[in-house]
Amino acid sequence: MAFYGGTFTRLPIANMESLLCAVEPFLKAGYFGSIRVSTRPDALDEDRLALMKSYGVLTVELGVQSMADDVLALSKRGHTSEDARKGVQILRRHGFKVGIQLMPGLPGDSEWKFKSTIAAVIKLNPDMVRLYPVVVIRGTELARWYKEGRYEPLSLEAAVRLCAESCIRLERENIPVIRMGLMSSPSLLEAGQIIAGPWHPAFGFLVRSRIYHIGLEGELPPPGESSIIRIFVSRREIPLIRGYKNQGLQLLKAKTGASVIQVKTDDSIPRGRVRVEKA
Repeated sequence: MAFYGGTFTRLPIANMESLLCAVEPFLKAGYFGSIRVSTRPDALDEDRLALMKSYGVLTVELGVQSMADDVLALSKRGHTSEDARKGVQILRRHGFKVGIQLMPGLPGDSEWKFKSTIAAVIKLNPDMVRLYPVVVIRGTELARWYKEGRYEPLSLEAAVRLCAESCIRLERENIPVIRMGLMSSPSLLEAGQIIAGPWHPAFGFLVRSRIYHIGLEGELPPPGESSIIRIFVSRREIPLIRGYKNQGLQLLKAKTGASVIQVKTDDSIPRGRVRVEKA
């Protein structure tokens, strides 16, 4: 059970207790295993955290978004990177699991700044991370900035590449990335709702496929060695190597110079590996 989409710990404490009390019987009956909430790094009141703990809240996710203070200020987030560091410490002290939500592509952000954010988050060692590249939504101040030429969002390709690199770094440190890209919703999918930015209904899959292909680079023949190849891979990794609408096969062609005429299943091949045959 999750309370998302707002600052849960800024609700009046009576409202928080009412919500938590309403779900408590279902938690005790075993319909779900725990409760999680999302909130701001600078909204961690000790009394409210104690209340959440008493009702079985296990995980608190912080909308950190960036660890670059100039990016946070320009984006009018209202908190600092130090608030994030202190927030993680407070949550650890209360025994919560900690999630961190990040938004590559905020105003004033850059590739090197976001890479620095990832390095800072790794030092905080959260239990999980979510990556939400910024999209421009109708009716927001960011939409006005975009129309005035004051803001340029990440391209889809840049967002996929940056999230793939970030995910690899985080998961090498045993910090799981549990979601990438905004979740689809009826309101988000309304015509004209998303004005610009790296929106894609399968963004997370695009990133996971890219990560998979990065891991295969040592398995592939060099460019010019063959014009046609056949790929053998374990059954569960067929979608990853093919990619979204077979874009992965086009990526293989770009790297090897060879057309992939067939992808075949071979479950004896270890995970993350392929066998390539010249055709």
